[in-house]
Amino acid sequence: MSDFFQNGIITTLHQLAHRPLEDLESELVQFARHRPMALVLPSLFSELEGPALGHIVDELAKVPYLSQIVIGLDRANEEQYRHAVRYFGRLPQHHRILWNDGPRLAAIDASLAERGLAPMELGKGRNVWYCLGYIQASGIAQAVALHDCDILTYDRRMLARLIYPVVNPLFNYAFCKGYYPRVASGQLNGRVCRLLVTPLSRALRQVLGHNPFLEYLDSFRYPLAGEFSMQVDVLRDLRIPSDWGLEIGVLSEIFRNYGSQQVCQVDIADNYDHKHQPLSVDDPGAGLARMSTDIAKALFRKLATTGEVFDMGTIRTIKATYYRMALDFVQSYYNDALINGLTLDRDKEERAVELFAANILTAGEIFLDKPQETPFIPSWNRVRSALPDIFDQLHAAVDQDYREARSSLRVVAQRAL
Repeated sequence: MSDFFQNGIITTLHQLAHRPLEDLESELVQFARHRPMALVLPSLFSELEGPALGHIVDELAKVPYLSQIVIGLDRANEEQYRHAVRYFGRLPQHHRILWNDGPRLAAIDASLAERGLAPMELGKGRNVWYCLGYIQASGIAQAVALHDCDILTYDRRMLARLIYPVVNPLFNYAFCKGYYPRVASGQLNGRVCRLLVTPLSRALRQVLGHNPFLEYLDSFRYPLAGEFSMQVDVLRDLRIPSDWGLEIGVLSEIFRNYGSQQVCQVDIADNYDHKHQPLSVDDPGAGLARMSTDIAKALFRKLATTGEVFDMGTIRTIKATYYRMALDFVQSYYNDALINGLTLDRDKEERAVELFAANILTAGEIFLDKPQETPFIPSWNRVRSALPDIFDQLHAAVDQDYREARSSLRVVAQRAL
């Protein structure tokens, strides 16, 4: 029997039946007449050479309701940027590529940095922030979805279900989070969510007592999903974290700005697999080690803004409570895997829990030592207040890069004839 249970304080939109994709897309085409839609794709250049993105682009080329696709391209030189322009050229929708390493966008970034308004770190958060700025600058869309470029099991139904809740005029959602089972190749995946976020949020509730944000966070079935959609109005006051706390940070911003009745989550896939990060036990600045520390810091910071007071004794208590809860979760997931004929290595699971527990202490120490640290990139409203023409600059830079690359590709093609 399909799971229709509503848990927590936000609405869950289940996949109770396999509705034909044509029906969904037909409705979305109708909605697009009054609420144009955009998609953001944050990408590394290396993903253009990976196994997933080519199929994603082929699927997106069939989507009939998108008015705009914005690709954020990181770690690309000029030749690679031109290759990206050619690579995404088969998309029939209006699309632009933000060449984040190019001289025009680098100049904009330097100008913002002089005023203390630029992202402090390279990475997905910075990429997404500039893409969302361009969405606003271009003025095309009223709703925007975002998903990653490394989804190996992608099909365009994911996008249709992800964006549907924020564009259906009968709904009242400002923000929607995707969720899905993390199962692939006979294994149960999603360790950071299963073994860190859920047991840590519950340990925090046990130690600190009732907190509305923790109740809200625990309502999400997969809070670390990189897939979400929102009304464009949401973007103006949205502060994007620049570290691995991106997804938790976005959820905390939505909690601050919107009521729970305006937030939902939707089941977007029966199966989901993407690039997996290594545990990185020996390198705290990489992989799941870095991610777990950043997520724990993000939670401590958010809870401090709600009035919670931390000291090192509290952090140690939270770590100990988390550790016991997480080990209980390992047993639960092991049993869940067995009944479904899946593989779960308990030794690796417990090693992950040990690393995450140590990193909770590390995150607590960093939080207490640097309480003034502000990892959020400023909202675009703040940036526009300081630089009223920033959207004109951003729009012009992206379009000029694109036009020059297209012109160069045409010259090369003509010489080849």
